[in-house]
Amino acid sequence: MTKFNLRSRDYLNTPERKQIFNRYLFSAIAPEYGAMSKVLSLGRDRVWKRKMIDALPDIRQPQCLDLACGNGDLTELLMEKYPDCNIIALDLAEPMLKQADKRLGPAASIQFLQKDMADTGLPAEDFHLITVGYGLRNAPDINGAFCEIQRLLAPNGIVAVLDFSRFNNPLCADMELHLLALWCGMWGLLRSGNPDTYGYIAESLSRFPNRSELHEKFAAHGLKITRSKRHFFGITETIIATKRV
Repeated sequence: MTKFNLRSRDYLNTPERKQIFNRYLFSAIAPEYGAMSKVLSLGRDRVWKRKMIDALPDIRQPQCLDLACGNGDLTELLMEKYPDCNIIALDLAEPMLKQADKRLGPAASIQFLQKDMADTGLPAEDFHLITVGYGLRNAPDINGAFCEIQRLLAPNGIVAVLDFSRFNNPLCADMELHLLALWCGMWGLLRSGNPDTYGYIAESLSRFPNRSELHEKFAAHGLKITRSKRHFFGITETIIATKRV
């Protein structure tokens, strides 16, 4: 992987600096992102993603948007579930989009777009389905990301999110953050000599709303949660929500 030497705590406090950090980090780890997602989740990442997509309703010829698409895991699963869909796969880091393009191959139904998820420039109410895999926590501006998701969804459109989940109980939350810092930081150290290469996960989660606060943000942005499923004793969570009309 490309050498990565930034410290997350120096960059995650403002949207502008967090965007710089994200672009640099995910460009650096793009070639190994898929493999490391499996390692960090003890092989469960793909299972969680497939179950999330399987839980989505059958829709004929849906317009789909995969925000923070990474290497195209969810994009690929959307293609399998909806062979007649049109998909936009969006990510901030160009090397991630190149990995997704290489993985998925030529497909007329996929458009790759390099943009921030809070400022996509896409038409309003144009998507039946929006997916976000670990991207909401990494959004430089989480409220901006929620506003953009709400704007982009068609009436009764669905957003499906998989991400790390911060416990409501402060003691449990502290234990979770320490565990993630140790586990992910170890792999960052082994892979690049910088614990923050993957240890950023704990640092970003410490700034993320806890589980109840996150659910309240969905409601505040006109998104009604219809499914919430926790994994790994609550360390990660799948949320599926519908845009209220």
